[in-house]
Amino acid sequence: MFTTIAVICFYTGILLQRCIDSSSLVKTYPDIGELAFGRKGRIIVAIFMYLELYLVAIDFMILEGDNLEKLFPSVDFHVAGVKIGGKQGFVLIFSLLVLPTTWFRSLSALAYVSVGGIVASVVLIAAVIWVGAFDGVGFHERGVLVHWAGIPTAMSLYSFCFSGHAVFPMIYTGMSNRKMFPTVLLLCFIICTLSYGLMGVVGYLMYGESLKSQVTLNLPSRNLSSSIAIYTTLINPFTKFALLVTPIAEAIEDTLHVGKNKAVSVSIRTSLVVSTTIVALVVPYFAYAVALTGSFLSGTATMLLPCACYLKIRSRTCRKVGFEQVVCVGIIVVGVGLVVVGTSSSLKQIIQSL
Repeated sequence: MFTTIAVICFYTGILLQRCIDSSSLVKTYPDIGELAFGRKGRIIVAIFMYLELYLVAIDFMILEGDNLEKLFPSVDFHVAGVKIGGKQGFVLIFSLLVLPTTWFRSLSALAYVSVGGIVASVVLIAAVIWVGAFDGVGFHERGVLVHWAGIPTAMSLYSFCFSGHAVFPMIYTGMSNRKMFPTVLLLCFIICTLSYGLMGVVGYLMYGESLKSQVTLNLPSRNLSSSIAIYTTLINPFTKFALLVTPIAEAIEDTLHVGKNKAVSVSIRTSLVVSTTIVALVVPYFAYAVALTGSFLSGTATMLLPCACYLKIRSRTCRKVGFEQVVCVGIIVVGVGLVVVGTSSSLKQIIQSL
């Protein structure tokens, strides 16, 4: 199932490339929506794209709170006589620290720093494997081969893993040699699939049914390799949070025509950080939040919209129904199932946990 979703998402990434090649005016994902379905298509694609970025920002908030609480489990905060739990306090601290980075107009420096996320991912995998191999945890856990009740959540998480489609058009149009895009995309998907799969298998062999939403939360406390893994996990949100919030802020500024007003711009970006913080405090369940993002938004952006846009654009030049059209319809059916079942399952789990 994991590999199947990876293949589907790779294929829909290629479909986005073909949509761009059909018109020299197309450069972004919303442009593809407009080319296919007009102004309404552009709005629909933009809504799903920006909502996905917004929810990922919330996921980062929750991730920071979880892992900082793991590092400092006995810490509580007192503000004006009010006691704040450790996890909630760390979320608030993270929001205050990351807030100034969202005010900058140019994020080129952060974009380069975020490349370090690749190195951080390698270090994280190595640190977790080290804990299992050399720190007394081992890889001996056994569990149920297939947990049917968890299939909807699993599919939602898988979809989230391969949800980079919002930026694929910008990457493709920015390449000096566009012919290399399919090769580069394939290489990225292979590396991601192997990395995600390895971490999933290793984590389950180490902790079995007791595995938490983030494997770092299972790692032994006060252990060097565990600390390296957790600190590495904390790096990415700091470097990428502004990259997630800025496109949303710029879209709001363009809609309100206030992009040149610095005070209004700062207010909009601050409001976005405050709102993501509030949601992260109210719904502090990382796995369920990611599953909701993956099912409702990533499932739509990675499966439904690419196929729907491609079929619409292609129908203008070729009305013959071929194998590719059948495949696209099949992916749409799978995507609809993922969105409906995954979203309802995620919302149910969140409501039950509140």
